[in-house]
Amino acid sequence: MAAPKTSKPAAGSAPAANAPVALIYGDDDFAVNQRARQIYQQWCAELGGMDHEIIDAQINNGGEAIRALGKLREALNTLPFFGGGKAIWFRGCNFFKVDRTSSSTLVSEAVAELAQDLKVFPWQNIRLLVTAPEINRTKAIYKTLEKLGTVEACAAWKLEDNDWAGLAEADALRALRARKKDITDAALAELIQSVGPHRQQLASEVEKLSLYIGDRPAIDVPDVIAIVTRNKQARAFAVAEALGDRDLPRLIRTLEDELWETRHNRDKSEIGLLYGIISKVRALVLMKEALREGWLKAEPEYYRFKQQFEQMPESELPSDRRYNPRALHPFVAHKAVLQCRNYTSEELVSAMGLLLECNQRLVTSGLDEALILQQTLVNILRGAADQFPAAPKATATRPAPWAGRSAR
Repeated sequence: MAAPKTSKPAAGSAPAANAPVALIYGDDDFAVNQRARQIYQQWCAELGGMDHEIIDAQINNGGEAIRALGKLREALNTLPFFGGGKAIWFRGCNFFKVDRTSSSTLVSEAVAELAQDLKVFPWQNIRLLVTAPEINRTKAIYKTLEKLGTVEACAAWKLEDNDWAGLAEADALRALRARKKDITDAALAELIQSVGPHRQQLASEVEKLSLYIGDRPAIDVPDVIAIVTRNKQARAFAVAEALGDRDLPRLIRTLEDELWETRHNRDKSEIGLLYGIISKVRALVLMKEALREGWLKAEPEYYRFKQQFEQMPESELPSDRRYNPRALHPFVAHKAVLQCRNYTSEELVSAMGLLLECNQRLVTSGLDEALILQQTLVNILRGAADQFPAAPKATATRPAPWAGRSAR
């Protein structure tokens, strides 16, 4: 089977020229519905008339699936009352995937029959839009929709994705430009860090920012701090940022807030908090070495730092993304570059050892997890290198921690 014609279209883009069919699917409901609404409204405007239909295709059992398919057939074969064209939106179809209902003989045969009928259907002024949270790409219905028109996948952003921040920045910029607003690089980075990989919340925060600044053309960092809601992920960064700034009073305060949350939120734990801190210290180590190698300079202006960050020599960087400074988001790297001067290289390596020991104690000991975590962080900030063997002193000839992993 040919590769699917999936895409992540910019706002305002149209489906393939003259294509009578469009399939929009994916696990990001907000993005799927936003894109589908754009196409449907565009088709309605182009075709004119009042006979367009939206058919709810979200079902709970096989009987409902058969009824939904019957409504679709009826809509396809009913000509517009006043002539002209007709747009049909088969919305939220959840029986084109692999599950018990979709695989039942009754539904499977009905869907296969629909695929055959669509192949020979005289489209002319009829257009069909299908949206689905998931679709089995091996089935005839997918291949038929793909052949007849255009297919777009809208996958939800995830923290594990290396490019989610870049995609979020692009979405935010498009939405702001549509409102004739501009935003500084630092403010954009602050916005993305505050919202995280949540497309719907990002759209909401962009709208709030645009209303907040009123007639002003540009958004800056104070605007983002004043009005944007910081999600749980962003609030969790507070402990790591206090650690990076080596601010003990703020660290204790924010740590207490996070530990309180772990007692009242089953989705949060001391281990999860520890892993976020490990990521921060790892970023500090990587940026410390990037500065030592001369790949970066401690540039206080974010947009200037971003330029040099993106121009780091690829040939000299490790091929393994775990040790590659470029794998960090530029905003995270910028924060780490400014904060790593608060620690020596020996202290950072020692901190990683303390965090490893903390992880082992959290998993194996019966001691209070909050106390273990608090003691570890206080020792890191105090530079208590005697709690863990100190790393060798840095010299001009000492290789970077990723020696042997480089792509040179």
